[in-house]
Amino acid sequence: MELEIPVEDRHQTLKLLGTQDGHVKLLRKTFEVDVVSRAGGLVVRGPQVHVRAAGKVLKAMLERVRTGDRLGMAEVKDLIDACAASRKDTDDLAIDVFASGMKVTPRTPGQRKYVRAVRKKHLVFCIGPAGTGKTYLAVAMALNALKTRQVRRIILARPAVEAGEKLGFLPGDMQAKVNPYLRPLYDALSDMMEFGQIRKYMENDMVEVIPLAYMRGRTLNHAFIILDEAQNCTTGQMKMCLTRLGENCRAIVTGDITQIDLPTGEMSGLVAVQAILKGVRGIEFIYLHSRDIVRHRLVQDIVNAYGRAESGTRETT
Repeated sequence: MELEIPVEDRHQTLKLLGTQDGHVKLLRKTFEVDVVSRAGGLVVRGPQVHVRAAGKVLKAMLERVRTGDRLGMAEVKDLIDACAASRKDTDDLAIDVFASGMKVTPRTPGQRKYVRAVRKKHLVFCIGPAGTGKTYLAVAMALNALKTRQVRRIILARPAVEAGEKLGFLPGDMQAKVNPYLRPLYDALSDMMEFGQIRKYMENDMVEVIPLAYMRGRTLNHAFIILDEAQNCTTGQMKMCLTRLGENCRAIVTGDITQIDLPTGEMSGLVAVQAILKGVRGIEFIYLHSRDIVRHRLVQDIVNAYGRAESGTRETT
């Protein structure tokens, strides 16, 4: 197997290689792979399992270089040790879902912390940028809880807020009007369950995908609730949702506070709740970062670029 690690410039490549190629020699010896420098990055060759492990360490090394952190031989050894530990940790944290032979595994340290928190706490808030697996892992954990009969039903909810666009009148009945807002939740479900099974569970009310407003007035017992895109809740909506929790109920609230689509001047419930519920027992806040992004590698660069631009705007105002 051959894996390419793109590197932005020659200076970063030299830091990855180390003094007299010391870092690369250590990687070659540890993982029994070949690591060579090419224009535009590094290439790792060898058996698939070994290449993936070495590639994981190299990506972690590159992240340190990009953020300006020290990268010496001691740090490389620490990253190699962390890689070995995380392989066992990831196996322990694999999430069994309904799709035959499929297990969803957390792929970054932040994602592993997220999964561990959900297994221990009744209410977890996961806040982070696009592409960090907030929703996908939440759906996986909810399905696992349903499959293992820890809960009797799953409620997947989203606020029906337009992302900076005015779509105007949408044709069809109420379900047809709200379906576009709920599509990402259906997509995650369809990855982990057969279509016929999804339809059966929805017909039996074991799985509900609903707009947030539909939760008002309900008490949800023996349920796993996911509130997605929670940055677009008002403070009142957030309180309404969190007070639906009944007997043997668990909940995950996810959102990206850098992408709020509420009207100007409206406080995001996800922003406010961090201070309101700080220190409450049984609740945990997990913060994912650009290094936890698992989509296309460009997504991480895009998120970082927007972060730098927004920081510059704040400094000049």
